Amino acid sequence: MVNQKVSDNLIIPRERIERIIFLIRGQKVILDRDLADLYEVTTKALNQAVKRNERRFPPDFMFRLTKEEKKELVTNCDRFQTLKHSSVLPSAFTEQGVAMLSSVLNKGDSGKRCDYEGLCEVASVIRISQGTCSQAGGVRAAFKRSR
Repeated sequence: MVNQKVSDNLIIPRERIERIIFLIRGQKVILDRDLADLYEVTTKALNQAVKRNERRFPPDFMFRLTKEEKKELVTNCDRFQTLKHSSVLPSAFTEQGVAMLSSVLNKGDSGKRCDYEGLCEVASVIRISQGTCSQAGGVRAAFKRSR
């Protein structure tokens, strides 16, 4: 088993990272709430840091899911049921977006410093991931779990 270092006190198994990678719009991405969970910040704090640094996150680094994509995500993934009644559309971060988060979160008000090496390693898992599972049947090709 290959482990990914995120901070001096936390080792995240590669398999855990692979489980949170989705293929959306033909790109392997990790959702904002999953990245916030990995780095022990709130989703709100993560998104505020991104918003303060909007110019660093072009569409090939990060994009917002559409209402239809969010609905499909909630329908196919039980762990996203809390998003069902949320008016906020989740953000999806590509490999480059995950790497960019390191500098953004380091400047943030979270009181913690994210480990740049750890974020880059998570980004590399996105790039080399061969995947671990796929969504239930009926999922459109534009939105499915990365294999």
